[in-house]
Amino acid sequence: MGKKRIITKGESEAKTEGAPKAAVKAGKRRVDSGKLYVQSTYNNTLVSVSDRVGNVLMASSSGALGFRGAKKGTPFAAAKVGETLGAKAQEMGVKEVAVVVCGVGSGRESAIRGFISKGINITSITDMTPVPFNGPSPKKPRRV
Repeated sequence: MGKKRIITKGESEAKTEGAPKAAVKAGKRRVDSGKLYVQSTYNNTLVSVSDRVGNVLMASSSGALGFRGAKKGTPFAAAKVGETLGAKAQEMGVKEVAVVVCGVGSGRESAIRGFISKGINITSITDMTPVPFNGPSPKKPRRV
């Protein structure tokens, strides 16, 4: 287990005096429009908000909100992710977003509905889900 170290009051004050203090973070960026990326899989839903150029401003997922296991892929969890990011985006001053959806999970629409419940307008919805157009190669003939 090891020895327990007891720090007296004088020692702890001496340590903190020499350490530099944490810098105060500058004010949050003000963005009027941006993009909302929703990646929905069978197991999780990832949502991120970026500016027009593509620099990610904030992101969250259903796993980050405390959902575990099979509950992460549910539409309810996706709606909660959309609501939390919608509230954060509203504080930043986002008025309108263009939505980009990727994936085949059940939280695709729920995340968008949760996001717009905070009063942010949607200009367009684009589906970027990859679709195979050639498929897998056929089986080779059996050699006996």
